[in-house]
Amino acid sequence: MEFLSLESSKHREEVNEHIRKQWGLPVITRGSAIDVVNLPGFIAHDDGELIGAILYQIKNGECEIAVLFSLRENIGVGSGLLKAVVEAVKEHGCRRVWLITTNDNAPAIRYYQKRGFSLKAVHTNAFKITQKLKGMGDETIFGIDGIPILHEVEFELVF
Repeated sequence: MEFLSLESSKHREEVNEHIRKQWGLPVITRGSAIDVVNLPGFIAHDDGELIGAILYQIKNGECEIAVLFSLRENIGVGSGLLKAVVEAVKEHGCRRVWLITTNDNAPAIRYYQKRGFSLKAVHTNAFKITQKLKGMGDETIFGIDGIPILHEVEFELVF
């Protein structure tokens, strides 16, 4: 498994297509739309096959991870991608990396805590804003294990 800059990769469209299918575009966090299709990032690949990606943006000296996905679980894909971003943004003077997940995503909540991220905030009912911005209607959406998706959970890693 190798980790490469997305900019030097042939996988940009494949990454964008995965994001379109999984989350839709644009990606929305904290009520703001993020045009992720050209964000910097890294990919994980194995013998030329895309197995994960991370996209991020730097604003005001902080790094927001906009997208992280792994197509092969429990082999270090996500951890390697997180490490690549932290190393890259430290060179830009960033002191904080943060991200959002939804309240139903217990696996992600555990995952980030195990990798040193701290719970920063719970943005109550923030997913309702996402639904509105994406034209998804206002009916409750049920996520992992049938849990209603309502809130955004913010994690951070400060260094």
